Amino acid sequence: MKKLLVSPAPHIRGDNNTKSLMRDVVIALSPSFLVSVYFFGFSALMLAVTGVAACMGVEFVIQKYIIKCKVTIDDYSAALTGLLLALNLPPSSPWWLVLIGAIVAIGIAKMSFGGLGQNVFNPALVGRVFLLISFPALMTDWSIPDSWFIEEVDAYSGATALSIVKSGLASGLTLDQIFANNNFSYMEMLFSRIGGSVGEISALALIAGLIYLLIRRVIRPHIPFAILGSVALFTGILWLIDPAHFTDPLFNILTGGILLGAIFMATDYVTSPMSPKGMIIFGVGIGIITILIRNFGSYPEGISFAILIMNATVPLINKYFKPKKF
Repeated sequence: MKKLLVSPAPHIRGDNNTKSLMRDVVIALSPSFLVSVYFFGFSALMLAVTGVAACMGVEFVIQKYIIKCKVTIDDYSAALTGLLLALNLPPSSPWWLVLIGAIVAIGIAKMSFGGLGQNVFNPALVGRVFLLISFPALMTDWSIPDSWFIEEVDAYSGATALSIVKSGLASGLTLDQIFANNNFSYMEMLFSRIGGSVGEISALALIAGLIYLLIRRVIRPHIPFAILGSVALFTGILWLIDPAHFTDPLFNILTGGILLGAIFMATDYVTSPMSPKGMIIFGVGIGIITILIRNFGSYPEGISFAILIMNATVPLINKYFKPKKF
């Protein structure tokens, strides 16, 4: 009788690894990045290159000279963090702002917890929120840089659609008046661009990235669909109650960072729950907190804060909602 060879799990290994998964996410972000370069030209390219180089450089220095461990910048995780950080910044951001964000994202949010797989919070979002709190004027400067491809930029140069709506409602205007004064168009929000961060440039480009990730099975649909579904349901209830002062579900999904956050940030393996039920609870929490901040908080956007808040609940969610044993 042959002896059985017993080894530690996993006993069956798939083809996916950290490098391939991170590379797929970078590919999924490519449509949004290319659209941002089309509209913003050198500014968008500079932000992306600076973000990727800064995050990889900070991680290399920390691993090589501070904690003196194996250097892992070739797994694309630092590069992905840098790209996500860049896509979460206004297009007019200076290079040094990206560098500070990279130091916070990699040095504090990632490496101080032990590196990839051990961080509690999404590094790119920690970097963005730190910059938003520390440099509010720069992080809310939505001026439009020159484009290589467009001679005259027709966009909202002073503020995002969310901030225009929030300030308009605060001044006593109705949504119909705000939409008429600013020529808001749902088709433009979906296919073209509307004011916001570099990565919020086109909802269609982000949706294309979502489809790619789902086809490649890099992410599960539970988290993004739970976020978008809860946003649609919550805003739909508010809109039905008072359509003059609360925006409809489609506007909330197509504007701001909902799509970018739901598809690329909330689905981070390390900082999201493991079980399907946990993912749904996680996504619903993000959606509800985002809309609460948008409608009743001081910030016009809340997806970054919502994801970080729910990141903190992931250990508790994983404790009570565990995946099925293999």
